[in-house]
Amino acid sequence: MSQERLYKVLLAPVVSEKAVGSAEAVSQVVFKVTKDAKKPEIKAAVEKMFDVKVDNVRTLVMKGKTKRTRFGLGKRNDWKKAYVRLAEGHDIDFAMGG
Repeated sequence: MSQERLYKVLLAPVVSEKAVGSAEAVSQVVFKVTKDAKKPEIKAAVEKMFDVKVDNVRTLVMKGKTKRTRFGLGKRNDWKKAYVRLAEGHDIDFAMGG
């Protein structure tokens, strides 16, 4: 995996009530990732960017919602989400910048 690819895999952290709850309970962080990202790439990207140890990665594809617009029915894009469980003693704090 190239260094350039690792920097493009992670798009953004997902900050929701469920994501914040799991971060506090089981040391788990949620990221929005590219649709073609594989688990080893996600693991390597998180370890490199945040200098933490990753235990495991779980991924899922979020299906885009169908929305009514003035032009008829429209559909939002599908996107991929990754649940990254950190090793014990490691933490990522987005409020403090890492």
